[in-house]
Amino acid sequence: MDKKFFIRNRSKLYETLEDQSLTILFAGEAAHQSADESYPFYPNRNFYYMTGITEPKVVFVAAKFNGEVSETLFIQRADPWMARWYGETITPDEAREASGVENIELLDKLDSFIRSQFDGRVYRHLYADLETKSWEYPARPANKFAADAAVTYPYLSVHNLYPVISDLRVVKSPEEIELLRRAGQITADGIRNVLANAKPGMKEYELEAYFNFVLKSRGITEFAFPTILASGYNGTVLHYSANTGTAADGNLVLLDLGAQYQYYNGDISYTFPVNGKFTDRQKTIYDIVLRCNREVTKRVKPGIAFEDLNDFTIRFLTEELLRIGLIQKPEELRKYYFHHVSHSLGLDTHDVGNYRDINLVPGEVITNEPGLYIPEESIGVRIEDDVLVTEDGYEVLTGGLPRTVDEIESYMAEHNKNLQ
Repeated sequence: MDKKFFIRNRSKLYETLEDQSLTILFAGEAAHQSADESYPFYPNRNFYYMTGITEPKVVFVAAKFNGEVSETLFIQRADPWMARWYGETITPDEAREASGVENIELLDKLDSFIRSQFDGRVYRHLYADLETKSWEYPARPANKFAADAAVTYPYLSVHNLYPVISDLRVVKSPEEIELLRRAGQITADGIRNVLANAKPGMKEYELEAYFNFVLKSRGITEFAFPTILASGYNGTVLHYSANTGTAADGNLVLLDLGAQYQYYNGDISYTFPVNGKFTDRQKTIYDIVLRCNREVTKRVKPGIAFEDLNDFTIRFLTEELLRIGLIQKPEELRKYYFHHVSHSLGLDTHDVGNYRDINLVPGEVITNEPGLYIPEESIGVRIEDDVLVTEDGYEVLTGGLPRTVDEIESYMAEHNKNLQ
């Protein structure tokens, strides 16, 4: 992503901030696992969206005073000995090129820099990303900094930037849309490789390996989320991810997976028969979900309320399950469909923003994933696409996969003939 993208994002943010304010954002760092191991590091997505920096322990500070904004990035001091173990940390020139921030300082100067900002200036506002999922969550660096600052400078008004940046992220730029399109295409290619190599008796993790191979061969180092590859009854468990079962002859296999391309995520759900042939009952359930998916897609356009898509899904699936006799009363649908049909997609798979309480606008990217889960029949079907809201409708970013019963059976027959 070009630094101009991040410069634009910061400019939009500054328009929302009060004068006489300091803004601080933290990249974060990897959590300790045990002994000398840490969990993998992933940059805070709001920090990345504003800076383009993907390294741990980097801090960004912006001061807005008398209408003028000054920006500073604080990076780690180079350590030649640690570099031999873990590689070089980001240099000042690399930080400037990635972020467009010209003023680069060393992290060990952050405290003195903050104190100096209050020497001769009267700041009234402090902005920080104070995302907290619940009271029990460990305090993030931003939350600790804001709490300490409120004690040291009690006249400061502390503001949470999390919802502000989240709302900015809802509408995607052309650059972001292209990365999401690419992530979806690579995800779809991985699914094709699973179909081309599937046969009864394979372990779920064997099938998963065919997806992983495509991603790794394209240079993808991260997944959008832990892959769900569920056969038979496992496909009726919404977030099943053990992937240790056996795809027995006659099972449907439910995939929910995604490639992460330059921090942007693909997210596709796909269902197919491991032996290449749907049973009549599987066809019936699959066709209901597929028709629902396509009808939901047709309703995507600017101005429609996000919740309207799920309301339509509930009506559609209720009518169909009543028709085939799976349920006797509308309120029984909850037994077989119990999640939302859509979520926003971007730097996070379940992307941020208050999108459920507003109408869709051009530039939003959402998922479309109706499903039916029938434990007593060991049938789980979910069909998901990634959909861009355009000026006059929609564009499916994950098209091109075989989706109908006939298309799936024909594709598997053609590609699996050498596996027999």
